Amino acid sequence: MILTLTVSNFRNHESSRIKTCGAKTVIITGPNGSGKTSILEAISTLSAGGGLRGAGSDEMRRISSEQGIGFGVVAELEDETKLSVSWTEGDTYRRATVDGDAAPLSDLARYLRLVWLTPKEDRLFYDSASDRRAFFDRLAASFDSAHAGRVARMAKLLSERAFALKSGAASEWLRAIEKQLAETAVAVAAARVKYVGEVNYFLGHKAYGTGNNEDENALCPMTYALAIAGVLEQKLSAGQNAMDTEKEYAEYLSGERALVHEKMTIDGAHKSDMTMFNQPLSMNVAMTSTGQQKSALLSLIIAHAKLLHAKTNARPVVLLDEAAAHLDADARANLFAELSETDSQVWATGVCPLLFQGVGGAIFIGCENGRIIEQ
Repeated sequence: MILTLTVSNFRNHESSRIKTCGAKTVIITGPNGSGKTSILEAISTLSAGGGLRGAGSDEMRRISSEQGIGFGVVAELEDETKLSVSWTEGDTYRRATVDGDAAPLSDLARYLRLVWLTPKEDRLFYDSASDRRAFFDRLAASFDSAHAGRVARMAKLLSERAFALKSGAASEWLRAIEKQLAETAVAVAAARVKYVGEVNYFLGHKAYGTGNNEDENALCPMTYALAIAGVLEQKLSAGQNAMDTEKEYAEYLSGERALVHEKMTIDGAHKSDMTMFNQPLSMNVAMTSTGQQKSALLSLIIAHAKLLHAKTNARPVVLLDEAAAHLDADARANLFAELSETDSQVWATGVCPLLFQGVGGAIFIGCENGRIIEQ
């Protein structure tokens, strides 16, 4: 949980500080362009990735700042740990510290677990399979620090294989690449299958009562279920072991070396797709309304936060940009009721405070022209 957040020269914020006073829910409201999303993005820099917008460090720096000045983000946590990320013009990478001592950026995940949802994901089920893969792989990487590296290595090996095929490389070279590709692709698929199984448990899990009820931690009917479609994932889900799957995939690759219009046509983990199902409607979420799709994604984020807490005993920080968009009053009430059941801190943004009426235990923060106005 973040107790104090300090942002310097970030986007349109020159110097902003938010004290949460230990609130589980922090709601930031203000007009478009006021800097609400920038606060969430600043928090997201305290992760190893590129942040919730995937922007470069030079894009995050305040535009009107002096030449050579970068940005800084400091978070003081409930256990008194102080995390910081900074970047100065000329730096290749962002710099991180833990309690004032230099640390690799990846180390910050030991102290602060982050998960976020932005308006970009509102169209996730309309967009391409590659967008969905990237989104779900990011979630899976929360529990498997090597997953993101394996996904990147798989892409590199695919590129190397395509180059080797176009160059007329020797069969021995291709076999070596294909063996590595099979091992990497199956490891990627296995991590996805494991994540789907674990998060689906929490998609159908709800805590009742205060601990004295015999139904505490009981399973409830699952509204949504996450599903993955892919040739490798299907084999692993059916119980086939990884070694046999690797062998079969390597043999498949060796038999599919023809290029069509200078492109490979092979199947594999790089072609897998993920979706969600609305169980009561017996329908793929992609076929439901925009509001129902948003509710499905929010349910996934809530389940993910519960899984994070269960596996790491950490209190994750959930970032929800334009959290109430596409949701009616009942859906908004249900969202924050469910969020209150998670052992996490939620930072949410919205244009109007009225959208968050009835949210208990929340602190409201106003934002205007890159300035914080406590309400």
